[in-house]
Amino acid sequence: MLETIKDRNQRVIGTIETDSQGNKTAKDEGGRVLGTYDASQKVTRDWTGWVVAEGDAVVGLIYEAASGR
Repeated sequence: MLETIKDRNQRVIGTIETDSQGNKTAKDEGGRVLGTYDASQKVTRDWTGWVVAEGDAVVGLIYEAASGR
C-alpha cells in the first residue's frame, strides 16, 4: 500500500509504502529513503539504520525532512 503525505498547502512531501508484513518505508518527495518501520521489532530506524523511535514514527521522518528545506 502506498500512502501520500502532504503538507498544509496540499503539496506532496513524501510517501509511506507498507508491505504485507506491516513494515513501512518512508520516502521524501524525490523518492529518497528517509527511514523504515520494522513491525516485528516495533522500532523506527532512520536511513542510516539507527533506531530513532519505539513504535511507528515514519511520518515524523517525512515532516522532519520537509521542514529542513
